[in-house]
Amino acid sequence: MHKEKIDDLVANLQRNGIEAKYFSTTEEAKKYIVERIGSGKDIGIGGSMTVYDMKLHEALRDSGNNVYWHWLCNTPEERQKAIEKANKADVYLTSTNALTLQGEIVNVDGNGNRVAAMIYGPKKVMVVVGMNKICNDTIEAMDRLRKEASPPNAKRLNRKTPCVSIGECGDCNSPERICNVTTIIHKKPGAIGEMEVVVIGEKLGY
Repeated sequence: MHKEKIDDLVANLQRNGIEAKYFSTTEEAKKYIVERIGSGKDIGIGGSMTVYDMKLHEALRDSGNNVYWHWLCNTPEERQKAIEKANKADVYLTSTNALTLQGEIVNVDGNGNRVAAMIYGPKKVMVVVGMNKICNDTIEAMDRLRKEASPPNAKRLNRKTPCVSIGECGDCNSPERICNVTTIIHKKPGAIGEMEVVVIGEKLGY
């Protein structure tokens, strides 16, 4: 992506009341995020292959933070407690399914805990986004959700849904469907103290 478009994206996010930074590499972004968050904080994490692959949860723990992430839990009870604590954390860290050049953050969830925490609860929300998730507009973003985000996630979770077989969403009625809640953040939510998007010039996550 041309530098001019990246500059426009960052400017549009800031115009929407959302802090924004661009880093060309994952390592640069990781260093910034860990230093930005600091230590002694409660960190909630939403389901995110980007965060997992970057090993941000490990780096933040090593920096002296408490990390609450249901992906790291073994029982349903532990997962529920982690979700509840994550949704009230000092910092909520996650990725997004799509980010438009106008600075809109587009997501689809199965249970809704991730999108709920992105708009209400934590003191600060940090969204980490790879270049593969940047879309021209919300129409392209919704198409990305149906074809590039949801099917591989359903496959990763071993869900018995049509998208696992056909490779794109068919708006199914399966009880194992993971596309139940869709949100578009147009501007920084009023209940969130700070929201920041970290854009990385590499392909990350779904």
